[in-house]
Amino acid sequence: MDRSEGFGERLLGLLLDRALGLPPQLIAPLVAEEVARIGGHEVSILLQDYAQTLLVPLAGRGLVVGGPEPITDSAAGRASLGAKPVEVAMDGGVRLYMPLLDGSDQVGVMAITLDSVDEHDRRLLRRLAALVADMLVTKHSYTDLFFQARRREPMSAAAEMQWSLLPPLAMAVPQVAVAGILEPAYTVAGDSFDYALNDNILHVAVVDAMGHGLDAATMATVAIGAYRHARRSDIDLAEKYVFMNQAIARQFGPDHFVTAQMMHLHITTGHLEWVNAGHPAPLLIRDHRGVRQLESPTTLPAGFGDEQPQVSQFKLKPGDRLLCYTDGVTEERNEQGQSFGEERLIDCVNRLEHDEESGVRGSVRRLSHLLKEEREGRTSDDATLFMIEWTGGAADHLATLD
Repeated sequence: MDRSEGFGERLLGLLLDRALGLPPQLIAPLVAEEVARIGGHEVSILLQDYAQTLLVPLAGRGLVVGGPEPITDSAAGRASLGAKPVEVAMDGGVRLYMPLLDGSDQVGVMAITLDSVDEHDRRLLRRLAALVADMLVTKHSYTDLFFQARRREPMSAAAEMQWSLLPPLAMAVPQVAVAGILEPAYTVAGDSFDYALNDNILHVAVVDAMGHGLDAATMATVAIGAYRHARRSDIDLAEKYVFMNQAIARQFGPDHFVTAQMMHLHITTGHLEWVNAGHPAPLLIRDHRGVRQLESPTTLPAGFGDEQPQVSQFKLKPGDRLLCYTDGVTEERNEQGQSFGEERLIDCVNRLEHDEESGVRGSVRRLSHLLKEEREGRTSDDATLFMIEWTGGAADHLATLD
């Protein structure tokens, strides 16, 4: 069987050409058919569920559909968390688990069985997985099939609004990486986050709208919409706050508010600027230890403010991480009425085992699950985490041919 690079490029080109006009439900059967051309069989496509605990099989003609795979303690999960292929020897062949990455965001995992595997196969399958991830993301925008596959329990209308509002849960470039997670995944309402990397500036906002249910989700939607509009108008941090404040006040009146943390991080220098609008202070993590909260002058939450906020500044060191979170993380109370608190949050951060391979995406996921265990499963309010890791360096790397 021809497994040369030239054959592989023709195969990928054929797959791309055929996929352009196909409806979403035929993408998976097309992938299974093309994989068979290199001797692959037992193809499965596994998508990450909303709670980030399972990889859920996508149904489709030609696909093997079994039970969900746990992200922790499974070969598929190792491929997902490490963003690297995992190979498992089995009787008569090799089972390969290829991460499906949209940039650096984890879409899921593609599993394929081959009788044997060599470097030509590995190279082709890496490229095939990248193409499949791109196709899934593209088709995802006009079908509900992938949403439905990822759900493991009913989702509230408020949570539906929030998930449709979010950017990719993770992003990484050589200078900076980010990752976020929402809890409770299926009923979140007032929490949200947004980010964009524009030239050398990473823009970040984490918001928490008062209340619960659709009212909170509506406020969070307006807040993020106002933030994006202000960000795309290329105005400074203080003006972004003023714009969000005016949008909330005009739309919802004087008795409603949204707390917010808004940041600019220069990814080549590590220079950080932020505005705190009644939000918990971010936690600085250095050398894998929670060092301190970045306290700063706070302004009133959006909707209440009537002054220009003070912009705070800090210089990060390479390898530093910032953890932004909403008050649902620290204000959850146990049966005795005691709140969780910042000290226990820092203790949980310090107990995390550092895993270079999974990066901030794996860290924020493990931290969220650890916090939930520490709260004995209680999440009575939205609890959102958003982590930034700065490594620094030039931001003008271009690909070159060998």
